[in-house]
Amino acid sequence: MAENENSPDKKIPETHETVPEIIESAQSLPVNDDQTPKTLKGRKRRIKADLDAHIKRAGVYFRVIKKVPFVLLGTKIKARKQNYVNLQKQLNQARIPVSHEMYISNAIFYSVLAGILGAFLGLLLTYVIIELVGLPDKLTKLTFSPSVAFLLSYKEIFLAFFITIVFIVGLGGLVYNIFLIYPGFQAGERRSKIDMQLPYAVTFMYALSKGGMNILDVFRALARSEDTYGEASKEIDAIVRDMDYFGHDLRTALTNASQTTPSERFQDLIYNLLTVIDSGGNIPNYFRDKSEQYLIRSEVDQKGFLDTLALLAESYVTAFVAGPLFIIIMGVMMAVMGSGTSTMVYAIIYAVLPVGSLMFVVMISIITPTEMGEPKLLNTRMVLDHGIPDVPGDLLPVYDESGELIGETIEKTRERNYFESFIKSKKFLTLKKMLRDPLGPMFRNPLATLAVTVPLALLLVGVPFMMNIHRLTTPVLLVDFIDDKIVFAILLIIIPLSIFFEIKNKKKRKLESNFPDFLKKLASTNETGMTLRDSIRLMARSETDALSLEIKKIWHDMLWGIEINDSLIRFANRLRTQVITRSLSLITKANESSGDVGEVLIVAARDAASEQGMRRERTMNMMIYIVIIYISFLVFVGVIYVISTTFLTEMAAAGKQMADSGGQGGFLGNFDLEAYTRLFKHAAIIQGLSSGLMAGAMGEGNIIAGLKHSTIMIIIGYVIFTLFI
Repeated sequence: MAENENSPDKKIPETHETVPEIIESAQSLPVNDDQTPKTLKGRKRRIKADLDAHIKRAGVYFRVIKKVPFVLLGTKIKARKQNYVNLQKQLNQARIPVSHEMYISNAIFYSVLAGILGAFLGLLLTYVIIELVGLPDKLTKLTFSPSVAFLLSYKEIFLAFFITIVFIVGLGGLVYNIFLIYPGFQAGERRSKIDMQLPYAVTFMYALSKGGMNILDVFRALARSEDTYGEASKEIDAIVRDMDYFGHDLRTALTNASQTTPSERFQDLIYNLLTVIDSGGNIPNYFRDKSEQYLIRSEVDQKGFLDTLALLAESYVTAFVAGPLFIIIMGVMMAVMGSGTSTMVYAIIYAVLPVGSLMFVVMISIITPTEMGEPKLLNTRMVLDHGIPDVPGDLLPVYDESGELIGETIEKTRERNYFESFIKSKKFLTLKKMLRDPLGPMFRNPLATLAVTVPLALLLVGVPFMMNIHRLTTPVLLVDFIDDKIVFAILLIIIPLSIFFEIKNKKKRKLESNFPDFLKKLASTNETGMTLRDSIRLMARSETDALSLEIKKIWHDMLWGIEINDSLIRFANRLRTQVITRSLSLITKANESSGDVGEVLIVAARDAASEQGMRRERTMNMMIYIVIIYISFLVFVGVIYVISTTFLTEMAAAGKQMADSGGQGGFLGNFDLEAYTRLFKHAAIIQGLSSGLMAGAMGEGNIIAGLKHSTIMIIIGYVIFTLFI
């Protein structure tokens, strides 16, 4: 049998063409009338395969070169193993699957690359300094004793050598130290995530073990729930892999996990679990007690975190609101009186304020317990796909080498036409739904507004600028023309984003606040002897809160034949919040294992209420500092407004009066009131934007949540300096 030309098993002959030659041959493919689409497709496929082969070969060469440090130094690094014990432990805790000798070899390799880049940058900077900028006078006018005066002829070489060495050592050392620091940083990130999810993971294990599931099956169920329990699930998954792939018993796997985990709380959980197993204790009661203990620890951690936030808020107000205000006033006074320059004022307003505020926001983001974000969709047993289907493969047309249809029948054509008509109808319905609700994607993902607002903002600034560019001959004219447009562009971007985010966030918070009551009602009706299905049917008859409509949807799903677990999972997938997804995943697993979910409902309600309580506590405690930020901003704007309308105005009037009387005007002769007013206006806008982001990071742990505060403050500052000055 002749081998098919397009068979996947057929080997493509090795080519000796270079990549540019391959690309050129691909672009110059002749398109003759006697060439069928299938022939062209085959040639292009072969060219693509050649390109992939060259790329793959280059990747092999790079990997070989990268292993050179390991070949040269691997034995020496391994011989000094005792010096890297801590690094190997951090690599294990960070789940970086390489040995310490390979990791150090990679660090050396990339440090050498960074050093080569540093040498290039150093030589480039030396050329710029010597040839383009020129050496400073302090270097060109050096004088040495006659015995070493000849060294002055080589000062360019010495300068180049010095700058190059600094760049080589600086970049290479920086990269090497980043490699050494990264495993510890990654292990610390995993520790905080494990500690945050551990109370709920332990509750999950308690619910399943209470239902009669043995400890191994509990671990396997938790290991499969990585999307819900994050890093805590990965730690349990390491225990399961230890038993499944390495043949260790449960005790050995638990011991190994306790030695490699970065979390002290998880280590404590495993140590005590080993004791309970050895003594034959009650495992469900142990998990219940640990769950309560970790929830109490989370509340204590929350209080410490809020105290830290309070300290940061007070430091921010002092360092980047009151401090800059004092320095700005002093700088302006000195500049106006002729005893200083305005450079310091410009540096404070355009550099210190935004950069310092950004540093505080980043610091808060680092110390804030990280949330897992929007959860992934949970799987259901019954899959209901409402998307646009594809034509089945057996109904697709098949062509021979000459481009003629083969195997085509009337029945096959008719069925394919049915599918194509159905696909067109689905696409039309999708388009109709999108036109009927064009803002739907923005409500689901507020960042989608940037796809519309950013181009509009660029047009708002760019079009008038291009139309009037011939008139903007000086920097002052340019700033005066584009100033307001930049403010409007910023507002155009952040206002829609803030609105859609707040709408989505408000709906999410409202549903989450009602969810613990929903679970408590299910638990109370379950205690009376009603099944979970009957409890949901009873609750679907009432309309008491924001969850009523969603509860009706759960009941309608069950009426249409979907089993109760799938109905609850579909409910979680519609709402897409961590609290609801975690609680319903717990309930469905318990329902699958035993069907007795009464106590599980109580535990799930407790966990949901505890998380809601901690969130409310943060909001209430931080509200006072958000108010302080608003007050400090208003004081900032008020003070510079008074300075602009009183002191600076009087100085400008005095300078004008002296000029009109024929005098020189002294230091007031060059006083520009409009320039200082514009500078203060920019200070108010930058301070408003920065303070708003800071308020959002403190109050809700989200920078986007601070855009509403930024909008209010920017508008206040802009209106004051536009309408009243």
